[in-house]
Amino acid sequence: MEMKKRISLELRNRTPQEVAELVVDNCRSSCGDVEGLTDDFKELEFLSMVNVGLTSLSKLPSLPKLRKLELSDNSISGGLETLSEKCANLTYLNLSGNKIKELSTIEALQNLKSLNSLDLFNCEITSLEDYRESVFELLPQVTYLDGFDAEDNEAPDSEADDEEDEGDEGAGPLGEYEDEDDEDDEEEEGSEGAEEVGLSYLMKKGLQVRIFCCLCHTEEAGVRGEKRKRDAEDEGEDDEDDE
Repeated sequence: MEMKKRISLELRNRTPQEVAELVVDNCRSSCGDVEGLTDDFKELEFLSMVNVGLTSLSKLPSLPKLRKLELSDNSISGGLETLSEKCANLTYLNLSGNKIKELSTIEALQNLKSLNSLDLFNCEITSLEDYRESVFELLPQVTYLDGFDAEDNEAPDSEADDEEDEGDEGAGPLGEYEDEDDEDDEEEEGSEGAEEVGLSYLMKKGLQVRIFCCLCHTEEAGVRGEKRKRDAEDEGEDDEDDE
């Protein structure tokens, strides 16, 4: 899909002035330059043009509020001075996978005074001797290069932090639901316990009834036996009397 058409679709019935984030990854620039973006996108803060076939940034419009720019996997080899002219407030720039070979190419980024994070991973420049030390010296405003600072500490993941914050915000309602579930579980356990107690009670009562019946039966049998014994003795006495 051509870049112009993709940008048109991404607007989704909005005006360019209403767009703060724009992602047009994997579309195609017909001339190797930025197409379809105009100065009307003055509220744009995040722009991603990954793998769109860019070779130049000369037609990039003025984007004064742009903070994050993703340009990885293109064929850009120079002309980075356009960024300081058109996107002076950049704090994050990803140029990984481009054709940047020399330190002199990124020297133009010195004018991006707010640039905090720069990614040049998979560019030929990374094979230079003392690459990292040289870039940090050339661009003192940069804290993170290819995801790590000068002391090899990894850059914080802002997306992960956002997700954690969202998770914390949702903790209250989830906690309430969990409490309700716990109460339901307790009620179910209580009812099950009551059933068990009831069954035990009935079984116990049934056992007592059976024992009582057995005792009664035994006692009755004993009485009947004693009665037969007495009757037999009485008959024996009567027979003696007859003699």
